[in-house]
Amino acid sequence: SQNSPLKEVVQRVSSSLGCSPTSAQVAAYFDKHDKLRHLRDQFLVPKIADLPPSDLSLVDGTKECIYLVGNSLGLQPKMAQKYLEEELEKWAKMGVHGHTLGSRPWAWAEDNIEGLMANVLAFYKPTAARHKILLENKAFPSDHYAVESQIRLRGFDPQQSMLLLSPRPGEETLRTEDILEVIEKEGDSIAVVMFSGVQYYTGQLFNMAAITEAGQRKGCYVGFDCAHAAGNVELKLHDWGVDFACWCSYKYINSGAGGLAGAFIHEKHKHTIKPALTGWWGHDLKTRFQMSNELELQPGVNGFRLSNQPILLVCPLQASLQVFNMTSMQALRRKSLLLTGYLEYLIQHYYSEDPTRPQKPHVHIMTPSDPQQRGCQLSLSFSIPIRRVFQELERRGVACDMREPSVLRIAPVPLYNSFSDVHRFIETLGAALAAGSQ
Repeated sequence: SQNSPLKEVVQRVSSSLGCSPTSAQVAAYFDKHDKLRHLRDQFLVPKIADLPPSDLSLVDGTKECIYLVGNSLGLQPKMAQKYLEEELEKWAKMGVHGHTLGSRPWAWAEDNIEGLMANVLAFYKPTAARHKILLENKAFPSDHYAVESQIRLRGFDPQQSMLLLSPRPGEETLRTEDILEVIEKEGDSIAVVMFSGVQYYTGQLFNMAAITEAGQRKGCYVGFDCAHAAGNVELKLHDWGVDFACWCSYKYINSGAGGLAGAFIHEKHKHTIKPALTGWWGHDLKTRFQMSNELELQPGVNGFRLSNQPILLVCPLQASLQVFNMTSMQALRRKSLLLTGYLEYLIQHYYSEDPTRPQKPHVHIMTPSDPQQRGCQLSLSFSIPIRRVFQELERRGVACDMREPSVLRIAPVPLYNSFSDVHRFIETLGAALAAGSQ
């Protein structure tokens, strides 16, 4: 396995502590030496008693829950409430003057925080010869529907113009060489290549640099939905030459449900790619309020803005981004490789298939074992239906995500999860499997 260096670290630590490699003491040692552990204090971790499915006859409700679902909704930053209250108070006390006054004037709140998702529209300009959009077969529904509707909007047929890429038979993730081969073979008829940065279901991290280079060599625009990548892995969209990208901020960026989205358009396009749909907020700020109705479009992604940003959504995003600024994506990623590697190590230790015990439930990890091909999430495929086990996990204070019939998506987030969270999860999984199989 690609995970052998971590295995060696675990064994070295456990022998120096004089305990088993799977002991909670190893997790405690990693937590003690984790230089980012203080960041957890910046977030509100729900108590087990406050999670509706918890069964307090099984667990201590005063403990913090085992929150491994930051891939779905990040935890609330502690400063979010303070910032929201500041803006509500400002609105109450000064009304319309809040547009231009205070620590975050509403009229240019976006100067601190960028974002709007309107991109595919501008980049998809199909012709009879080049009208296809290449995407994963199991892309997130938002991407699938956006592509489908764009194709229809331009008078083409999704059956003909959507090029869907599936893994090889018997495999669960896409091989980079297969993606590049399709681009090489079909590229002349492809207008846009649009993949996710990290695949939401399998947790696979795509080689965005290689896909971008291959697509652009064939004359295609290349963009990524980075919903599961932003705040999770290092993104160098500019350096890789990516044409456009968009992402949400309520998963790994912790901005709250339905939080502000973000968008990127490469600066090489700033004077050539124009939004298909323009709005007042795309007009240059210097002359925006002269109401001349003659559009002075801001260059680049700023020109894609339609309206002023909802200030109440800016507040929690600002609170979270300030925590990110206490560290770096490099440092978070370093911890993430260890944290997810530790989860993988424990899963393989306890739940590898054992031919001598065919009745024992086992787990197959769908996510690539190469740490460079994944973010923090592991998608665990169980040999048994998982609903009962999931319910037993929830009763014991675990928050994670289930996909029928047999997959759990587990995301230890380096910003606020600990090695002890991972160890507690594995212990709780044992109890849940025992209870679920009765």
